Amino acid sequence: MSFLDTKNLSPRLLSFITALIISTVNALLSLLLNPHWFMPLVVFAISFIITYSLYYYTLQRFIYRKIKLIYKFIYQTKATKKEEFFYNNILPQKSIEEVSKDVQKWATQKKDEIESLRKNEQFRKEFLSNLAHELRTPIFTVQGYVDTLLGGALDDHNVNRKFLTNASKGIDRLVQLVDDLNQISKLESGKIPIIQESFSIQELVRDVYEELSMKAKEKNITLDLKKGTERPLYVYADKPKIRQVLVNLIENAIKYGNENGIITAGSYEMDEGHIYTEISDDGPGMAEEHLSRIFERFYRADRSRSRAIGGTGLGLAIVKHIIEAHSQTVTVRSKVGVGSSFGFTLEKSVG
Repeated sequence: MSFLDTKNLSPRLLSFITALIISTVNALLSLLLNPHWFMPLVVFAISFIITYSLYYYTLQRFIYRKIKLIYKFIYQTKATKKEEFFYNNILPQKSIEEVSKDVQKWATQKKDEIESLRKNEQFRKEFLSNLAHELRTPIFTVQGYVDTLLGGALDDHNVNRKFLTNASKGIDRLVQLVDDLNQISKLESGKIPIIQESFSIQELVRDVYEELSMKAKEKNITLDLKKGTERPLYVYADKPKIRQVLVNLIENAIKYGNENGIITAGSYEMDEGHIYTEISDDGPGMAEEHLSRIFERFYRADRSRSRAIGGTGLGLAIVKHIIEAHSQTVTVRSKVGVGSSFGFTLEKSVG
């Protein structure tokens, strides 16, 4: 009777077994009441036909039809003529236990989807709020200066040029913000092609150091290569875009670094196919709770200090998108009072 223990009983087989048991019991009871052989046989036949028909009809109509409806709902699929065979012959073979597992799996999947939608909705709200804040500051600045000039300051030669210069800076910030958003959008959609070439990553770091040397000098920050990493390592990547990655990371390190500090860049062979480059500073560092979100658009670990320093708040987001467009990864390590290190991997040049 091991077949009774199977979890894959079809409605037909289940009805047959049930009818067989009930009709056999009825026939035995009939035999006790009437010893003639034909009466128990008639009772068995009638009981079997009635019981089988009722059970099979009930299972098909009220249970397995509902199960098929559940499957159609959770899989959100409309059957074609060929698929009707699947619904009529395969699904009814599933046991209640299997259906329960499938429904639980579907419910878990939907729960995860809802949680993902909630996170995306929260991210969207934060993004719109931060975008509005980033736009509001330069817009109000420009509006303030223009209103003042129109109110009579335009004729005051002592302030009109200064106010126009400050208004121009506000417009420049708006233009930079729009350009950065546009670049991120294109990177996300894949509209900016990645044109790879072989080049020395250390040589590119030196070029960026030279470009940003004046900014570093204003805070008396030393730009240096980590000892032992001077040997040229060649990567295969989009050089202009990696240059932008380095500019963003080093410029951030200068902005947020301490005066009289030091910024070091090091490149290392991770394995036979990848080079890891890291930009480190000895600045104030960031608390651990900020590290998982630092590459989000407009996210700032220290908002008040970031506003004073300036910038669009999109630099690290651009870094992340450029590196991921190379199918590589970017990481951050930081500790309050110690400093921060931003690193990224690139494909090693085989040439």
